[in-house]
Amino acid sequence: MKLASSLTAVVTGGASGLGAATARQLAAHGVKVAIFDLDAEHGEQVAAEIGGVFCQVNVAHAAEIDAAFAKSRALIGQERILVNCAGVGGGAAKTASRDRQSGEIREYPLENFERIIQINLIGTFRCITKSAAGMLTLPLLEDGERGAIVNTASVAAEDGQIGQAAYTASKAGVVGMTLTIARDLASEAIRVNTILPGIFDTPLLQRAAPAVKASLATQVPFPKRLGVAEEFAQLALTMITCNYLNGEDVRLDGAIRMAPR
Repeated sequence: MKLASSLTAVVTGGASGLGAATARQLAAHGVKVAIFDLDAEHGEQVAAEIGGVFCQVNVAHAAEIDAAFAKSRALIGQERILVNCAGVGGGAAKTASRDRQSGEIREYPLENFERIIQINLIGTFRCITKSAAGMLTLPLLEDGERGAIVNTASVAAEDGQIGQAAYTASKAGVVGMTLTIARDLASEAIRVNTILPGIFDTPLLQRAAPAVKASLATQVPFPKRLGVAEEFAQLALTMITCNYLNGEDVRLDGAIRMAPR
């Protein structure tokens, strides 16, 4: 798919970090971009910067997703590109644990597991199915494509650390459904790929102390640094523009393999 001003994209989680970098790079190629995010302040700022549209939405709520797609399509047209970056972390908690002092046995809070799955996995799928249904209304482009979808998982999908059961399950689910959805949509000329980022210097990580960030960087084989959001965006654009890339889950991590802790 050749990026051009005739194309429209939706980027979920586009108010900051990986999503904002991707939205900026798409806009730099002339693509009209709608940003879906809960963060209205930063979402509006990025949208104004790139001449796009902001839609406030919680991807865990079907009605809000419907309303956001309706608003975006009314203002800038039916999207041919969807990049899913919306998601949350989980906070570390073991599946079951024992308090070392009191001996009290604790179970993982199931409501937290359900919340993370709702946002990271089900929210991603909600956006995919809604966007793909809209793409089906469009004619084929000159290259024979109709649309392209890029999802965000995590290296935790394969290297989940202690206390990350919920987050790992949500991201492994995104990885697991990538090929199936690509096959579902192949007959309609819509491609689907997923990026598994490693340790990236996003706003969430920027809250950490410099010593913590430096320690994380030393764990990366090469290059020995944290990833930057523009590198994620670069891979996302490659997935959008390379017609033969389909049904793939690609790690972007400097060759890191996460230790148990």
